[in-house]
Amino acid sequence: MSIFSNILNKIFHHGNAQASTGNGASTGQPAAPAGTGNAAAAPTTSTAASTPAQPAAPMKEVDVEAVLTQMQANHSEQLNWRTSIVDLMKLLGLDSSLSARKELASELHYTGNTEDSAAMNMWLHKQVMQKLAENGGKVPDELK
Repeated sequence: MSIFSNILNKIFHHGNAQASTGNGASTGQPAAPAGTGNAAAAPTTSTAASTPAQPAAPMKEVDVEAVLTQMQANHSEQLNWRTSIVDLMKLLGLDSSLSARKELASELHYTGNTEDSAAMNMWLHKQVMQKLAENGGKVPDELK
């Protein structure tokens, strides 16, 4: 799984569990609460169930800022995820090493010099926030 896919998964899964259970406990638990969280969509599932697009339906807009703020509140270390890709990755429990960030830069088609880590990090943070928005995340303009 790609690094960006892991970022999406951590935020969107946490956000869905957060919306339905209020605690986002473990990866094994969302199955039952997800059905409850999607109760509003239940009347339309009979026509959408046969459509392959149905799995995308639960990925309703996720408030990225709210999810990350909640994660920060529960994290022991104070992290500046709003501006730092390193801190964002740490908050999500992902490898934030330079090699991991270079891999993420490659995934997101960074064309700059990966040896200039400051410029790359700034670009990565903006790109990740933009890609989160493109994939159904509600991201404030100041974070994009």
